[in-house]
Amino acid sequence: MTPSTPDIVVDTARAAIRAEAAAVALVADQLDDSFSEAASWLRYCRGKVVLTGAGTSASVAQRSAHLFAVCGTPAFAMEAADALHGTMGALTRDDILIAMSKGGGSAEVNAFAALARERHVRVITLCSTSDAELTRHADLAIHIPAHDAGDPGGFVAMGSTLAYSAWLDAMALVLMRSRQYAWADVLATHPRGAVGHIRTAPAPLDPLDIRQRALRRRHNFACAL
Repeated sequence: MTPSTPDIVVDTARAAIRAEAAAVALVADQLDDSFSEAASWLRYCRGKVVLTGAGTSASVAQRSAHLFAVCGTPAFAMEAADALHGTMGALTRDDILIAMSKGGGSAEVNAFAALARERHVRVITLCSTSDAELTRHADLAIHIPAHDAGDPGGFVAMGSTLAYSAWLDAMALVLMRSRQYAWADVLATHPRGAVGHIRTAPAPLDPLDIRQRALRRRHNFACAL
């Protein structure tokens, strides 16, 4: 095999990054009222937001739960496999579960979502297959089509992982603005690392009004997000 030239290596890397960027851009281009519906559910949730997934989706759940909490929305991640071995007992009927799976066929995630609903926990699903099994366990199903060019082979979850993360990042930010969670609160709960050395808070974020909507069972959206 002929060694690749540096230019080819860099060009290959640029193409991969641009494909992933396109997957994220698609999220912004196709946001619709389903995002607002989910924002209302989460804004007025009386309990905690619990995020779960398997594989790369579990990593997204962990990251996003951290960022939700940083931005003032009480949240934590729960491994689906652990949930099925008793950790599910931490859930209350005031919580909302966000269960994510690109293909919607992860057995442990589907079982967790189904059992959570039996415990009267509202379930929001993020999935890239509109008729996947996971969506059948949702009170609010968000369809996030896969941008295949961003996932090598169409199944290695690179671009789609970033797309799911971008949707959740946007949610964390709009909830922060709606709650008017101040930078002073962020700094007070983040006393270590570089953030812990910040002495002057940024300018306040503009407030954002999220209208409260009724929580309904089996309210599914076939949106192209």
